[in-house]
Amino acid sequence: MVACASQDSTAPIGYDESRAEHLFSASYQDVSDIYIEEVAVADLAISGLSSLASIDPAIGIQSDASRLRISIDGNQMASYPMPAPNDAQAWGALTAAVISAARYHSADLSAAEPERVYEAVFDGLLSPLDNFSRYAGREAARENRASREGFGGIGVRIRLIEEGVLVLSVMEDTPAEAAGVRQDDVIVAIDGNSVEGLSQRDVVNRLRGRNGSEVRLSIERENAASAMSLAVTRTHIVPQTVAYHREGNLAYIRLSGFNNRTTDSLRLKIQQAQNEIGTELRGYILDLRGNPGGLLEQAIAVSDVFVTSGRIVSTHGRHNDSHQYFRAKEDDLTDNAPLVALIDGGSASASEIVAAALQDSGRAVLVGSGSFGKGTVQTVLPLPNSGEFILTWARFHAPSGYALHRRGVLPDICTSGQATTPAEVLALINSGGLPIVGDLRRLDIDTNDDNAVEILRANCPAREGDEEIDLTVARQLLEEPGLYARALHGVADTAGTAAAPAAGSGS
Repeated sequence: MVACASQDSTAPIGYDESRAEHLFSASYQDVSDIYIEEVAVADLAISGLSSLASIDPAIGIQSDASRLRISIDGNQMASYPMPAPNDAQAWGALTAAVISAARYHSADLSAAEPERVYEAVFDGLLSPLDNFSRYAGREAARENRASREGFGGIGVRIRLIEEGVLVLSVMEDTPAEAAGVRQDDVIVAIDGNSVEGLSQRDVVNRLRGRNGSEVRLSIERENAASAMSLAVTRTHIVPQTVAYHREGNLAYIRLSGFNNRTTDSLRLKIQQAQNEIGTELRGYILDLRGNPGGLLEQAIAVSDVFVTSGRIVSTHGRHNDSHQYFRAKEDDLTDNAPLVALIDGGSASASEIVAAALQDSGRAVLVGSGSFGKGTVQTVLPLPNSGEFILTWARFHAPSGYALHRRGVLPDICTSGQATTPAEVLALINSGGLPIVGDLRRLDIDTNDDNAVEILRANCPAREGDEEIDLTVARQLLEEPGLYARALHGVADTAGTAAAPAAGSGS
């Protein structure tokens, strides 16, 4: 967990019918307007009210064309006329009124905190929608915002252990690093108060705070004679999503997600690699394996770091504003140096946008397995209770036009198929058996057809995990320009070179 975030000064209040009416009305209208498929407000509301049974199973909701009926233990408690199917204001008022009435008859519902009631209704109303549309309550929404935008803190990742709070890592260029906090330090007290008995959440909240404020840590360090005290001044922290290290004359860059700082961090790491390796730099490995995605605009900006022309991605949904087209600018920070991107079954959403853009533009060779296939765009809708909806409102399409939803991205060089060693993969490249044919990768299929999706994805089955074969093949491609060119352009080695056997002996 990241021990740094901004404070939310809002406090929970008791259930208030007028506030609830405003909350539900706004929520119903948002979903009705934004969701990628048309859905009636009445269906949302009835589904949401039915989920009150998750708090008290005795509560029942029944409806017909004219009346909505609420029962307790099978006995009708109240009956209401049905509003017009898409009247969000009327359904919001009815939802709040039904909850007020049910609270009078249900001890469990009456005792439940308002946020628990909202959570039940929202989970219910979103349940008929797709798997990626969800509700985040006050605390979860705060964490979501912190991950996207950054937060006030010191810049450490932590985990509770028996001895105290273990520092798993210290982020670069953060107050914790400047103050001398190290990985594997154990925090035993915060501002003079022992951490014993605290939950992970308690610790995180004590390490967080206003930018510029100070927190004092008592730290035990291996081989240190006694605990030390370090004063750390909090600042705005954005979780690190980009890591770099040198692999010989290659630059290995890993993206673990996409937040507000990802592209800026990527540019810095590329410059760091160029300064460190200099004229000996032979290419880049961009590792997108296990990357679950993040901000759409950051996926576009990351792609634009490498791609110099053409479309990066387009999005299409039901709402007029969901139809968007994004094109690359002319600059390439890497000067068109050879690039291999690694993907796997954990590469999803924003990372699939980057992979498809690099592949369709001919800018990179993709190595690994088929990606996850999360080809939908979610928009974040803040709610009056400080929670938020994460709501699917569009699907994104690769530059060549195919929709990525469910099908994912097929790599050029498949390492999860019949070839199970680097030597076998490289031999297929040399013989023309790889890369996977572009027409197959871009094949137009009905993504609602399970069989068609399964057949396409079987060409390179999704696999998760940092398999060494991916890196070995990537390094070999970048170290042999002729091999890279054949993989990039799909040209067989008609001269019959012995590159593949040599590569196999080195693995």
